[in-house]
Amino acid sequence: MNKNDQKFLAQKIRTQYMEKQPSELDALKALDTKVKRPANVLAYTLGSLSAIVMGAGMSLVMTDIGVTLGIASAMVPGVAVGVLGLLLALFNYPLYKHVLDKRKAKYGEEILALSEKIVND
Repeated sequence: MNKNDQKFLAQKIRTQYMEKQPSELDALKALDTKVKRPANVLAYTLGSLSAIVMGAGMSLVMTDIGVTLGIASAMVPGVAVGVLGLLLALFNYPLYKHVLDKRKAKYGEEILALSEKIVND
């Protein structure tokens, strides 16, 4: 390893131990995350839940789980549970957009002001 490589590696290691000064860009990234995270968590959670509910309905219709649960004809309850899961999945995106738009309206001015400050400097 030559001297320049050693200096580069030493500098790289050194920067890992230096205290990082928060910048305006870090604040902008944090605000952006603050806007998007609740909507993303809601969308992923509701999407997962709706997939599980729809899968449960499909399982009732396509397998003999209904017989194990004591349901003589599992077709009707299976279809009902599957449709419920499908409706949850259909409402997922509009709900996500609603939450995201509300958060954008709440923090939009602050984000625009901070980004304008960063761009003009």
